[in-house]
Amino acid sequence: MAEAARYLLYFQYCGTKYSGVMKTPSHQPIPGVQNYLEGAVQKLRPINEVNISISSRTDSGVHALCNSAHLDIQRKEGKPPFSEQLLVDALNFHLKPEPISVLKAFRVADNFHARFRALSRTYVYRLAIGCFHRSQLPVFERNLCWPVSNGPLNTDAMNEAAQALLGAHDFSTFRSLNSETPFKSPLKTLLQADLTPGVSISLQQNFHSHLEFWELTFRSRSFLYKQVRRMTGALVAVGQGKLTPRHIADLLEMRDSRAYPQNIIAPPGGLFLKNVEYDEKDLEVEESKIQ
Repeated sequence: MAEAARYLLYFQYCGTKYSGVMKTPSHQPIPGVQNYLEGAVQKLRPINEVNISISSRTDSGVHALCNSAHLDIQRKEGKPPFSEQLLVDALNFHLKPEPISVLKAFRVADNFHARFRALSRTYVYRLAIGCFHRSQLPVFERNLCWPVSNGPLNTDAMNEAAQALLGAHDFSTFRSLNSETPFKSPLKTLLQADLTPGVSISLQQNFHSHLEFWELTFRSRSFLYKQVRRMTGALVAVGQGKLTPRHIADLLEMRDSRAYPQNIIAPPGGLFLKNVEYDEKDLEVEESKIQ
């Protein structure tokens, strides 16, 4: 019997129309991105039942510039494993017309795990200043950023507040409660938290030159459920003068999800998973295994 080959896939998607990245049951009306990825793999006619292991969960409405996953593909006797580029091209062909694209594939070791081998994950949250409602945004920006204010934000205060989040903390205040929460440690180490000017992806700049875009970037090995959206909402509240940088440090010290201020969590549409980082050695496989 032919040997199964394990691959790491990097893929991106616009998450507006999906229930999230994770697979949903067939009876659920809105599928996840994983449903379409596994459907595309099945069209390659593997002889094994393929289950894709996603590295990083994203919720409904959240996007990914680059997420990752691993999978095993076993072909019929006599057929060699797919080359990396052929696998990318074939999956993208079968993913049409969904807003999902496989960016790269790597043949990896049989014990590689996309989730547990990840060194860090980077998220970017896009903010728009100059309007209060998504209907005032360029059509190409809707569901891809959060219109937070007609006037300027206090970006210096936001960056000061972001510094309080850096390092190892108990992030209990910044996680939303769900069924998995009691089993996950709230201790996380935030490696990056900063605010920088952003750019619009709209082609209509002459008509929307009053808009200003900013990006909040967060990097950690892993995050708690809705942690990034809660941190973003709190930092925007600082920029609007509703909270002070000291409040952010105080919220961390409270270590209580119920202490998080009501109605300031950032909506999902502005959030992007930007990158999942691995040790380069994990992306190397013995030449003898590639036929």
